[in-house]
Amino acid sequence: MVSYDPSDWFKALALHKADTFRKLWPWLLLVGAFTYGVGFLELKRMGMGDESLVKNLPVMHSLLGFAISMLLVFRTNTAYDRWWEGRKLWGQLVNASRNLAVKIDALLPEDKDARAFFAKLIPLYAHELRLHLQREKTRLELDSKPHPEIPDFDRSKHVPMQIVQLMTARVRRMLKEGGITGEQLLTVDRELAQLLEICGACERIKNTPIPYSYSSFIKKFIVIYVLTLPFGFAFTLGWLAVPVVMFIFYVMASLELIAEEIEDPFGKDQNDLPMQRIASTIKGNVEEVLESGA
Repeated sequence: MVSYDPSDWFKALALHKADTFRKLWPWLLLVGAFTYGVGFLELKRMGMGDESLVKNLPVMHSLLGFAISMLLVFRTNTAYDRWWEGRKLWGQLVNASRNLAVKIDALLPEDKDARAFFAKLIPLYAHELRLHLQREKTRLELDSKPHPEIPDFDRSKHVPMQIVQLMTARVRRMLKEGGITGEQLLTVDRELAQLLEICGACERIKNTPIPYSYSSFIKKFIVIYVLTLPFGFAFTLGWLAVPVVMFIFYVMASLELIAEEIEDPFGKDQNDLPMQRIASTIKGNVEEVLESGA
């Protein structure tokens, strides 16, 4: 995710990697050439004048403009809601990881082996959840000295769930060995359950995109709307219709591109969630709690 100062107007006006202009400039040139061609044919070749009914097309565009603006507002708001929900879920993951680490620290002040076990698995869950949501198959190395109870995970299966299974099995074993009480088990179980609930909520966002028919309709609407603009604007604006139509297309297409990018907040685009940074924060917090007191 791009970190920026919202009060810095000069930096905001500059082109950056996430700027939609970089993606749209070939299409902007094509729209500009099309607008010029339509104006040339109407005004020079065909000799259409003020009596032509084509000049009344802007009336249709003014009526449709309200409809397309409502569609684009709904589209961007829906996409942003998905992005913000994803950010809240990863914020919950930070809190759940810290709470689990603090409880393990309080329950097992002397058990160095168990503390080391959870100090590795709690941060690993955040990293593996990121890889799971990004559908990466790369093996994440634990460190140079892996814990003997942490195996190589089966990458063909649900890795975050395997991690929670390992932590749950360890907690159950501690209960049998008398390391914790039943009440303490319930306390830790709530935090472990929350980890899987966060994972499921993230998967719901990831695996449920905006309906294709809705997204496809907006794209078709934008293209048809913009390509019909030159036929009427050539009479009212003359050659100024070229930059005007290009600008209208830039605004509308940019809104759709932004919505496409943020509706899946778990990708690798410039405006997606900083999951790697959040996972590193979790790792630092958990190690600070569990390793400093070991």
